[in-house]
Amino acid sequence: MLKIFLAILVILLPAVLLMGHRIFFTKKGKFPPIHVDTNPALRKRGIRCVQTQDREARKPNPHKIEMVKKD
Repeated sequence: MLKIFLAILVILLPAVLLMGHRIFFTKKGKFPPIHVDTNPALRKRGIRCVQTQDREARKPNPHKIEMVKKD
């Protein structure tokens, strides 16, 4: 059991350190923005938040023509 734990630790510890190198070892280390609205690369491609798009789609249309029912 101890051998398995140590083997897992030997594999995972370097992996975590290598993946977090920029965050752990640089002065301005912080996680990159992952939300769609705050990510500049996604904004540049025109990819937007689904909730924002849905909210805009649900706004009442000022140019909508109402149908009139006659009795």
